[in-house]
Amino acid sequence: MDLNQSYFALFGLPETFAVDVARLERARLAVQSQVHPDRFASGSDRDKRLAMQWAAQANAAYLTLKNPVQRASYLCERRGVPIQAENNTAMPAEFLLQQMQWRETLDDLRQAADPAGLQALQAEVQTQRAERLEAIRQALDEQNAPEVAAEQVRALLFLDRFAEELRRTADALPQPAAR
Repeated sequence: MDLNQSYFALFGLPETFAVDVARLERARLAVQSQVHPDRFASGSDRDKRLAMQWAAQANAAYLTLKNPVQRASYLCERRGVPIQAENNTAMPAEFLLQQMQWRETLDDLRQAADPAGLQALQAEVQTQRAERLEAIRQALDEQNAPEVAAEQVRALLFLDRFAEELRRTADALPQPAAR
């Protein structure tokens, strides 16, 4: 095994955005059984250190490939287009306008303590998220357009932060009294 191989190669998977999660899970278990540090408990210090590095690599690879946003970011980076979400926040005007409208709606729903309205907004955001994930799949797996995928990933990061804010807002709403 090579510590520098791609996460996909580590698990014997094709380097695509669309991942068979069950196959990923089986591959993770197989790799972990091979590199688990307990298998090298009686080995040399070098063998133990390598096993720890392999186990850490396998864990990082699994967590990256399991998460669609991280998987897309990883693929974009491997194709020469890093996401650079911290310093590349330019988004299309239409997307930014949608974000502003959602924030205004969230403020209104928060003031009204409207759980049904929050659920509707959450559903709208989830639909938008699913559309972005599909656009990423097409950009990476069909069009080989990592630049397009990177822009979609940056949009997903915005959506995920907003979805988390929606979840926190919903959790903070007063619960109806039990009858």
